[in-house]
Amino acid sequence: MTVGGPDLAAQAIKAGLVDEFRLILAPIVVGGGKQSLPDGVRSRLELLDIRPFANGAVHLHYGGPGYSTMDKQQ
Repeated sequence: MTVGGPDLAAQAIKAGLVDEFRLILAPIVVGGGKQSLPDGVRSRLELLDIRPFANGAVHLHYGGPGYSTMDKQQ
């Protein structure tokens, strides 16, 4: 399931329902906007994949608690 939007994503993260994170970082600083990760939640993540793009953006794929790379290889 894909969770979109910062408010809904923050609720799902706080509830422990998110086991995988895919982030795209762009080399641009905007200085404002809506916070996408909730305050007060800590989780150990495992970096699973990095994919750089020609424009400088980077796709980061992390597995969180309960994520098993063995489950995804089947």
